[in-house]
Amino acid sequence: MSNVIYTATASSWGGRTGTAVTSDDRLKVELSVPKEMGGDGGPGTNPEQLFATGWAACFHSAIKGLARSRKIDTTDSAVTLELNVLGSMAEGFNFEATISAQIPGVDPAAGQELLEAAHAVCPYSRATTGNVPVKLNLITDED
Repeated sequence: MSNVIYTATASSWGGRTGTAVTSDDRLKVELSVPKEMGGDGGPGTNPEQLFATGWAACFHSAIKGLARSRKIDTTDSAVTLELNVLGSMAEGFNFEATISAQIPGVDPAAGQELLEAAHAVCPYSRATTGNVPVKLNLITDED
């Protein structure tokens, strides 16, 4: 494996109804369990939202980086990641994801190819390959 170029460190107290903070104190969040998962739906975020947020930002950065080398304008682009939680405590839980990218003005074939290339280099996508079913969705100007 390559040399480590960065390490992110976070700690959690209280699990899904506690607090999580990064080692540099740049991110500190209160956690709550969504009502859909049997919780009280309190004001905090949850690990699934944090995972989806990180993956969406990382995937968007991968798109932008690859687009630069292909001379594709991503000025007004956006990525939305939907992360579904499936299963139960008895059988275990799994994720499935839909990654939707809006890249105004891009040729649909070039846009789809860009999404697939981003999926191949984004660390979140690579870490979940073979474990999380992912649908890549290019939002075109006609959508």
